[in-house]
Amino acid sequence: MPDYYLRHDGCVISTSINKYMYITLARSFHQDVTQLKYSAVERVKDLSQIQHPIFRETLKKYGVSGVEITSTSEIPSGTGLGSSSAFTVGLINGIRTLCGMSCTKALLAEEACDMEINRLGEPVGKQDQYAAAFGGLNYIQFKRDGAVEVTPIQLAEDDLQFLSDRLMMFYLGGTRNASEILKEYSVPTTKSAEKKTHMCELVQRLYADLSQGRIEALGRTLDDGWQIKRSLAPDISNGFIDDVYRRAMASGAVGGKLLGAGGNGFMLFYVDPADQNSVRQALSDCRQMAFRFDHTGSSVVYNDEM
Repeated sequence: MPDYYLRHDGCVISTSINKYMYITLARSFHQDVTQLKYSAVERVKDLSQIQHPIFRETLKKYGVSGVEITSTSEIPSGTGLGSSSAFTVGLINGIRTLCGMSCTKALLAEEACDMEINRLGEPVGKQDQYAAAFGGLNYIQFKRDGAVEVTPIQLAEDDLQFLSDRLMMFYLGGTRNASEILKEYSVPTTKSAEKKTHMCELVQRLYADLSQGRIEALGRTLDDGWQIKRSLAPDISNGFIDDVYRRAMASGAVGGKLLGAGGNGFMLFYVDPADQNSVRQALSDCRQMAFRFDHTGSSVVYNDEM
């Protein structure tokens, strides 16, 4: 979060997974009409009339109109898996490609951060945009001067499989307004800064552990981090989330955390394969979602103008 990294430097470890946001762009037959299809359909002649803020501001920034854009997602919005940033990154990538503009992964991430944080004023950090743009398992550092350093975590194939085999993700149901929750723990205080410093120390230690092949360190680090995170604001967790976490831990999970800002969405657990059936049974009221790591980041999969 900017309230922290602009004073102390921040860091995260994250990975992209094989759940995607698809953006399709085409020139409109009627060149004076811009048509957008997402959970709603918009058809306008003036970009300022667009209701969807990311569509509106991104098209205005690049001066692009007379296009038809469709977005579809494999994951519901507002569930903590970074769908908003994946959408922004994908949209910018598509528009720049349509306009014949080159784009590095770093530029793509920064353009998405500028759109969400500066132009739209969302109280978010930069981790989701960089995760979506770069892809892969990374140690990401956020510097006080605004710079961002992305360091891939190089794991041997056996270690990567070991890690993948021990991660379970469950959908708790519902969605939430991340902005409202993020506003609560974006207020800089001495106490919150101390907690976030502790979280950064956990990240740095985990980076060292993973780099040395100590994959099992992730379980206890997730638990330590979750206990800190849930104390940052009252709406991050609730009785149901606490109960899900308690049941998973009692059934063999080593650690876990709620993904995203909090309040609802997906929960990730580190579980030894021998205990996974027990955890699955204990959380039978939650939908398990299978996933794999993805290493490509935002990509143009088809371009008929090349």
